[in-house]
Amino acid sequence: MGILWTLIIGAIAGWLGSQIFKGGSLGLIGNIVVGIVGGFIGYWLLGGRLGDGVVGEILTGTIGAIVLLAIVNLFTRGKV
Repeated sequence: MGILWTLIIGAIAGWLGSQIFKGGSLGLIGNIVVGIVGGFIGYWLLGGRLGDGVVGEILTGTIGAIVLLAIVNLFTRGKV
């Protein structure tokens, strides 16, 4: 159940990150990858300070996804 939960949270966080960053659509798999990697980045940057539970995990992943998309956008010059 933990892996499924991680995929769901990652998909939501990646989708929110791509909507807020106004990047191109990455699709379901892209959103999951960006959300999961964004969760690691967000936790590393914020130290889990956005609260416990699902909402805190989604917010942390979303902030990390935005940071990840911004970094990718710098290297691809707006292609993502």
